[in-house]
Amino acid sequence: MDYTYEQIAGMIDHSLLKPELCDEELEAGCRVALDYGVASVCIKPYSLRRCAELLAGSDVAPGTVVGFPHGANATAVKVAEARQALADGARELDFVANVGKALSGDWDFVREDIRAVVECGHGGGSLVKIIFENCYLRDEHKVRLCEICAEVGADFVKTSTGFAPGGATVEDLELMRKHSPPQVQVKAAGGVRTLDALLEVRAVGVTRVGATATVEILEECKKRLALSQV
Repeated sequence: MDYTYEQIAGMIDHSLLKPELCDEELEAGCRVALDYGVASVCIKPYSLRRCAELLAGSDVAPGTVVGFPHGANATAVKVAEARQALADGARELDFVANVGKALSGDWDFVREDIRAVVECGHGGGSLVKIIFENCYLRDEHKVRLCEICAEVGADFVKTSTGFAPGGATVEDLELMRKHSPPQVQVKAAGGVRTLDALLEVRAVGVTRVGATATVEILEECKKRLALSQV
């Protein structure tokens, strides 16, 4: 095996964003993240403060979303969301770019929208990941978004929210990795539900994966590693 359990768990952002998740399920999800030692929890914004309390003292980062799920909020509202998230303990922010503005070719707006949240997040010590929602975009839009994210110092470019008609594809991930500098990491979200799928995106340079199937992926990882040592 060319991976360890810690390496695979360290790729996973455990996603707790489904609208139907209740408080009990959100808290249980945070405990799953702790038990399995994943990179972070990405939780609904109103639950972030409690998430941060549950994860305190661990290496699992509390995180949430900004401008979710359509990226259509005014920039000032997105910045306010980011500030609130930082106050509630966020160490990672997943921010949705304005898809309509990208499709309109209004790249100055897109750049300043992203820049405002990146600067706010970094000012509060948080990583910032920019969600493209690739299923709505052409390749030229994706490339330009990668260039802008590099220009403004984003930490990650990310394929999808997981709430649109399409999710991560290997082709998109290869394109994003190719057009992003080394310091900008790539996150896959939407449809990575098995260990094999995670390993496939890992092979093209993905370093984070948004997952709801965290337990299934990591239990399979444990099983394969144990078998490899027999």
